[in-house]
Amino acid sequence: MLAEVANLAVAFPEGPESWRRVVDGASLHVEEREAVGLVGESGSGKTLTALSLVRLVPEPGRIVAGAVTVGATDVLAADEAALGRLRGGAIGLVFQEPSLALNPVRSVASLVGEAARLHHGGDRATVGARTDALLAEVGLDATSTRRAFPHQLSGGQRQRVLVAAALSGDPHLLVADEPTAALDAVARLEILGLLARLRRDRGLGLLLISHDLGAVARATDRITVLYAGETVESGSSTGVLRRPLHPYTQGLIAAQPGRGAPGEPWPTIPGRPPRPAEWREGCRFAARCPQAMSRCSASRPALVGIAADRAVRCFLHADAEEPGV
Repeated sequence: MLAEVANLAVAFPEGPESWRRVVDGASLHVEEREAVGLVGESGSGKTLTALSLVRLVPEPGRIVAGAVTVGATDVLAADEAALGRLRGGAIGLVFQEPSLALNPVRSVASLVGEAARLHHGGDRATVGARTDALLAEVGLDATSTRRAFPHQLSGGQRQRVLVAAALSGDPHLLVADEPTAALDAVARLEILGLLARLRRDRGLGLLLISHDLGAVARATDRITVLYAGETVESGSSTGVLRRPLHPYTQGLIAAQPGRGAPGEPWPTIPGRPPRPAEWREGCRFAARCPQAMSRCSASRPALVGIAADRAVRCFLHADAEEPGV
């Protein structure tokens, strides 16, 4: 197991003495050399769940419940030295929106070289050689790119720079947050191909956060689906996409482009996800669910295993639970 998040809860202050949970019930794991897709609508808690792996939940938020482990490290109990080894070392982070993640007044060599120097040390020549090697590994020409600034690069090139920086510490797990967002179709396929090659060549695990189910289907072995701050379904990518169990997952798949009949309105999930202040005791999807029952509004379903590689949080499958899964 490279990393595991179990029943995570993240809260932000709502007043002088009160806290509001914005993630509550998120669970996922990534095994060695495995690619896991983390999907869900905006605001479902995908990024906060991923940031919990290195305890980088933005202030003033805090992790208030659950367990987070990376390898043999208990992340929630780790000291700063241990966290420093995790951040960029055991886990490489490719942050969302490279135009915001990259310092606009620093060159590519400076951005990638800083990370390489922090993790491996070395003199200027050594760091420069490692920087050039990393740029080449992600498909960039070091000669023409190393002196460039972020605004002089295309969106796809900026994304590759972020990947190069994330690789500089030789991580075992790469976390990529929406790496294909705002890219054209060709650039999206190129970035997915790059991630697949890096997994193969480096033996990396991958946590891919995305709204793009097509990208997740091509690039991952398993999928975890989040809704309103909690995991509602997980399983093999093939199994989840071909036979979704949770009504929310079914709605996501039905709403993909090209799924509707020609000339018919685009299929959608009615309503909107509840905000954290609107979470109630029952199922958080109940108000939007076409299969909701009376018990769905009265109590919250648990995330239960129903097969060796499947789990779902839904009363429709409560009787299918396999003890010990």
